[in-house]
Amino acid sequence: MIENLNGIYETVNFKQDTTVKVYHNLGTEDYPSHWHTPLEIIMPYDKDYQVTVGTELNMLGPGDIAVICPGVLHSLHSKEYGRRFIFQAEVAPLQEIKSFRSILNLIFPAILITPQGTPGFYAQAREILEQIDREYKENSFVAELSVYSLLLNLFILIGSNYAGREPVAADSAADAAGNSTDSGSRKKYGMKFVTVCNYINEHCTENLTLDKIASLAGFSKYHFSRLFKQFTGVSFYKYLNQKRIACAQKLLLNPDMSITEITFQSGFTSLSAFIRMFKIFNRCTPSEYRQMRIHFV
Repeated sequence: MIENLNGIYETVNFKQDTTVKVYHNLGTEDYPSHWHTPLEIIMPYDKDYQVTVGTELNMLGPGDIAVICPGVLHSLHSKEYGRRFIFQAEVAPLQEIKSFRSILNLIFPAILITPQGTPGFYAQAREILEQIDREYKENSFVAELSVYSLLLNLFILIGSNYAGREPVAADSAADAAGNSTDSGSRKKYGMKFVTVCNYINEHCTENLTLDKIASLAGFSKYHFSRLFKQFTGVSFYKYLNQKRIACAQKLLLNPDMSITEITFQSGFTSLSAFIRMFKIFNRCTPSEYRQMRIHFV
């Protein structure tokens, strides 16, 4: 169950004196649309589990893994009794590590790790989650450190095998038919698109356009658009807006800044466009978001 929910914002109750939490969800309990600052990883042990990330519906089968990035709106639904592993961890300090931050940006808003979609590293990823579960139960002096060490290993694994990512969610059967070509493109242009995403993340509040970023990457805008979606799972403009909204969320924690100031400082050119986009990603207005967050800060 969600223990502390204010509107759609969840405050996670971590294990005492730590910033991690592992629990095994049993039964048919549903979780309404919500978001939180910790990273979340979900793996059903048996029976299917429905995970909606933003507006994308995904069905996890037994053993499938969903890694949901911090701040992402999601809901969970179980059609029948089942058992699921759920892990939450505060990763803000880890984002000081550039490579960790880059991988988190690339898999945003979430990534599926499945035997079919990511056969190259699925077994290793699942073993890491099982190790996290064991370490968490140990209650030793270094248990939390061990859990974070394993989480870093998982991200190293994801980053090293990013060419085989399975986005959330696949757009169509046509996309699936082009997987072999897409995989080759990812391997060929992997580091280039890591650099592109890092550039967007650092300059998202500026006047970035598809033409400008495609030119910086050395592609036509049509070729760039296709490759960008293969790497990130979303279009260029959706990715850019996600980053601008993330920037706005941080600025909203400052009560001295007006919504209008935040609009322009986060890269939007009009208040109406900012509010509309904010509601799309967060299902609340910027003012409502500020009230929910400041209440718990």
